[in-house]
Amino acid sequence: MLTPSPDCSFCPRLASFRDEQRVKFPDWFNAPVPSFGPLDAAVLIVGLAPGLRGANRTGRPFTGDFAGDLLYQTLLGVGLATGEYKADPDDGLALVNCRITNAVRCLPPQNKPFGAEINACRPFLVEELTGRDSLRVVVTLGRISHDSVIRALGEKLSHHPFGHGAMHQIGGLTVADSYHCSRYNTQTRVLTEPMFRQVFEQILSLLDE
Repeated sequence: MLTPSPDCSFCPRLASFRDEQRVKFPDWFNAPVPSFGPLDAAVLIVGLAPGLRGANRTGRPFTGDFAGDLLYQTLLGVGLATGEYKADPDDGLALVNCRITNAVRCLPPQNKPFGAEINACRPFLVEELTGRDSLRVVVTLGRISHDSVIRALGEKLSHHPFGHGAMHQIGGLTVADSYHCSRYNTQTRVLTEPMFRQVFEQILSLLDE
């Protein structure tokens, strides 16, 4: 099971918050957000968690918020997506040899999941990472995503420290780190569009080898 049930109760705080959003916004998705993209993709992108007006509203990862604008623009630019991104799950956008998921599938208050919640959701991440001969590169967006991926792969964080542009070889996988493509990171110039694109260009170079 790659996605928690719509009423997953593994994390009581997140379940309660989800119920609140269902009352406030009954026409929104308001459920654990499934991954997006083909199961046989060579590239898996792992974000942190759904945003309130992004994936929690639309039901597709990174769809409807600023982070999605930059992510999908970049994927379209390097050929990992086709179509047109219109911040709508029905916009016809398709991923090419690429899949997107989150370390935490439910919306956390203030976009900050607790450690126990990250741990509770990790089995779904493990399923995304294991048992696929096609998977070659995992892109982690931000430190929390990086840490959860490293733990899901059974490795020690001390052996694989997070760093933008860092590449970690774990078995047959390459884990590629990037700062998260959040509005805050781009506005403060922690992450620029060229920096972000370069991560994906490096990934494509690896796939061509």
